[in-house]
Parts: sequence; C-alpha cells; structure tokens
Amino acid sequence: MRERAIDRRQFVKAAGAGLAAPFVLRNPASLRRTPANETLGLGIIGMGIRARNVMNGFLLNDARVRILAVCEVDGTRREHYRGEIDKHYGNADCAAYVDYGDLLARDDIDAVVITTPDHWHVTQAIHAAQAGKDVYCEKPLTHTLREGRRLIEAVAKHGTVFQTGSQQRSEYGHRFVKAVEFIRNGGIGKLLTVHVGVGDPTRICELPAEDLEPGLDWERWQGPVPARPYHSDLSPRGVHGHYPDWRAYGEYCGGYLADMGAHHFDIAQWALDADSSGPIGVSLPRDGDRKRGATLHYANGVDVVHGGPNGATFIGTNGMVAVDRGRLSAVPGHDFDAPAEAGAEPLAFTLPRNVSHVDDWIQCIHSRATPICSAEIGARTAAVCQLLNLAYRHGRSFQWDPVAWKFEGENLPAGLMDYQRRDAFPLPRG
Repeated sequence: MRERAIDRRQFVKAAGAGLAAPFVLRNPASLRRTPANETLGLGIIGMGIRARNVMNGFLLNDARVRILAVCEVDGTRREHYRGEIDKHYGNADCAAYVDYGDLLARDDIDAVVITTPDHWHVTQAIHAAQAGKDVYCEKPLTHTLREGRRLIEAVAKHGTVFQTGSQQRSEYGHRFVKAVEFIRNGGIGKLLTVHVGVGDPTRICELPAEDLEPGLDWERWQGPVPARPYHSDLSPRGVHGHYPDWRAYGEYCGGYLADMGAHHFDIAQWALDADSSGPIGVSLPRDGDRKRGATLHYANGVDVVHGGPNGATFIGTNGMVAVDRGRLSAVPGHDFDAPAEAGAEPLAFTLPRNVSHVDDWIQCIHSRATPICSAEIGARTAAVCQLLNLAYRHGRSFQWDPVAWKFEGENLPAGLMDYQRRDAFPLPRG
C-alpha cells in the first residue's frame, strides 16, 4: 500500500471534533506511485443503493482491489454490507465505521468510493484528498458553486486521482461516446442548440417529523445542512432497494434536474468541448416557467435548453443527434456502428472506449493519469445544474464567468455561491 502522508492521530482528532478542526499534510508530494501489481485497499463511504450497485457490479469481483472498510450512519445498513463483504471474501476482515474520519485515518486504505447524499460529497472528498486517498465520488459531484471551486483546488493540490461517477462517458454501449465523436467531427455541421430532457428543479423540504429509527445517527446524516426532524423519505429505514427522495429537495441535492442532469448536461458539455469552461449565462423562458425552458448560453453562440425528450438532443446546421441510455439516432440517418471504410481518413477527434467507469479509475490510480471524468469536469457539470436551479429559484437571469468562477452584474441575491452551514461542519479548504 502507498505510504500515508498524514498523521493518523491528528486526523482522528480532527474527525472526532466534528471535522471542524484543521489538519495539515506533512508533504503531499511524497506520496509514491502505486505499483501496477499491488492490490488497492478500498473504503466505501455511504452504503445506500448506489454503493451496492457499484460494489456488486464492479468492485467485489475485481482482483486489483479489496474492500477493507465501510462507513455508514445507519447501523442496519452498515452491518448488512459489512456482512456481505465478509461473506464474499470468506473472512471477517471488513471494518465498519459510523465516522468517515476513522476510515480515512487507516494507512492501508489507498482509495475511497463516496456514495453519500450530495450535500456531503465535497466535504468528504476534500478530507479524503487531504488524507492521501484517491477518490471515486458519485454525481452530482457538488451541491453549491463554492464547493466546486474548492474541490477543484484541493484535488489539484494533493495530486488526487479523482473520478466523478458520470458513467455515461464510459458505459451504455458507448452510445454517448459515439454521439460526442460524431458531433465534434462535424457530423451535424455547426452545433446550434442542445435540448436536455431531465426532471424538475429543487423544492423546499417540508416533510413532517417521524420517530427516529433506532441505530441511525441523524446528526451525522445531516452534517453541514440546517437541522430538521427525521423523515424516512430522506433516510429510509434499514436496507432498501430504491433511490431515496432526498434527491428532490434543495437542502440535499439539486432536485431531479441535477440528479439526471449531472449525467445529460455532462454529455452536452462534452460535445461542446466545454469540460474546462462552461456557460456565460442563464435565462428563464419568456413565459416565466419555473420548471422547464431555462437556457444556458455559451460564448460560441450555442444554447443549451432544459427541456425536451429524455437524454440529450443536439441540433446543428446539417442535422441532429439524439442520445439516451437506450438509444442513439441521427437525422439524416447514420450508422454509428459501421466500420470505417477502407482507405478512409481517420477521425480528427476520437474518444477512449473504457471497459467500465470504475475500471478507468483503477487503471488511472496505478498510472497516475487523469480519469475520463475528473473533479473539474464533474464540478463544472454540477455548476451548470446549479445555475439553472438558481435561475428558477430567483426568477431571473444571471451572467456567469466560468473562468473566474463568479457571477457578473449588480444587485445579485445573497447566497448564490453557497448556503449557511452549521458551525460544526464547515466547508474545508484543500
């Protein structure tokens, strides 16, 4: 395993203080490259349905990694998945924690998978980077605009191999890869407009109070967001097989706009070659609709509209392309799977065909290369969703500088960049 550059006692002390106490890496540049033949020790933070899918779909059956620990604030889920991992490996070695700081302090864990609710992603990811761990973090990667910039800086500072869980860049029969290649090679001429069909913006959580489930650390589940009574829609009781409804509420997520928008706006950004930039503004539709029709404006003249068929629909001067997880089509028609004709010029722009999104991350941990969906890419796609949500929430247009990562103009509402966090859970600096 890689040498750790953080003092274990220092980290545990900080974590035990509600993660409010700062800690400093002695020398982050001293982390050595992991040999290609070395098994990676993994920890998983957050043991809901997405963690189960990633774990069962990829990690448990990959000989290059070994899951050594899990962290979960719900005791039933925590013990259930510890048991599943031990059963798979035929031992009783998997550790289980309620405080992710204890997991990050372990010297034998090289990397972590973060599958907690969105409002926890960046705090945990920055602490993981500070602890010398590589990170796979689910989408939407960030919950606020300030989080995005802070995470990009932390990952760069600590040399973290970071994969955002936007698996459409790697999976689903490479339909999205083929669509982006076709568009960026001029297949539909000059790109004019993109329509992204995803769900509604956020709404305020007004769920009534319910009796707290025994064994659930509700304080840790809430973390930095304003405190409220427990409700099972937010943290369903025990082991369950559905995606919980915390995704609908602005306190914890960007609504269903961001939940699937983090996937499909990501493909729009990719096709626009905007992975390191973004829109310069956002406006509401003329009819003032607060749920559909808000438009992102890019410096090259392309507009990206929230609304339309599921997935992403690209309209150009010479045709259109529509792509979703189960379909890929073009007008005029195009055979995306046809082999290149003999003697044809190679495409000017091509993309990798990864075995899987997790496989790309694991390979990059060994090579220290940048995965296909880095922290910056994930943060910029999340920022797109956040700009749309802010336009709907405030009923107005905004100008945005994607380079300076700030709003432009006067008379801006308060709280655009971040929310008021609880004192015990500040947003960490890298």
